[in-house]
Amino acid sequence: MQKRRMIKLFFAIYILVVIKVIIFKYPWEELMKIAASWRRGVIFEGLGTANFTPFKTIKMYIEYSYKLNSVENLAGNVLVFVPFGFLFPFVAGEGERFCVMLLNAFVFVMGIEVFQLFSAFGAFDVDDILLNCLGASLGFGVYRLVRFLRGQHKKIF
Repeated sequence: MQKRRMIKLFFAIYILVVIKVIIFKYPWEELMKIAASWRRGVIFEGLGTANFTPFKTIKMYIEYSYKLNSVENLAGNVLVFVPFGFLFPFVAGEGERFCVMLLNAFVFVMGIEVFQLFSAFGAFDVDDILLNCLGASLGFGVYRLVRFLRGQHKKIF
């Protein structure tokens, strides 16, 4: 199998793993219970628990970093999308441009967050969007650094 096809396959597997880890993180039986509870009111419940205020959750995680698993949540939300930013330029021709990669990461993350908002399989949090896109940006930075070190740099914007 050629190198580019292997990277595309790896990227597809990565996307499926992200969906599994973020959306379908609960055991199957619990997911079925949640799905069985889907009614019109579930959407309103999701809106009630959603965080639409930027940096609210991040600030809370920092303030209570000595409790719970705050550092893991912050770092995890960033690190889970580093591979997206690194791999996307290999998968999509225009993906070598930062704004194209970031837009695609944003659309993917928004899809996850909106699904969580309406499905009750998680909670919508604007800070997750910010942290996930930061992770994708860091991954893109690593991609550009690797390309630069290999002498293969191109215009990124």
